Amino acid sequence: MADETRIPEGEKEQRVKEELDGWKMADEKFITKRYRFQEFLTGIQFVNRVAEYSEDIQHHPFISIDYKMVTLKLTSWEAGGLTELDLSCAKKYDELYKSITE
Repeated sequence: MADETRIPEGEKEQRVKEELDGWKMADEKFITKRYRFQEFLTGIQFVNRVAEYSEDIQHHPFISIDYKMVTLKLTSWEAGGLTELDLSCAKKYDELYKSITE
């Protein structure tokens, strides 16, 4: 499992910009991204894959489903903010999105 050490305050925004595509900081301790889908059921398939992966590693995002848009929001509660594990999960969720939409 990835490192759950908290990313220092001065580094996290830059790391998110440099390492993640389309993810944004929210409320200083979360990262969030919206994924759009052509079909409602494709979005649900994505959510199911995110849920399976998240359950396997025991690190779960907030998930919002708004018709053809899915929003994911990540933080590490035990660390009190953003960690390497969150960045790793964000990258994996992007891979899952690409595997469904391409």
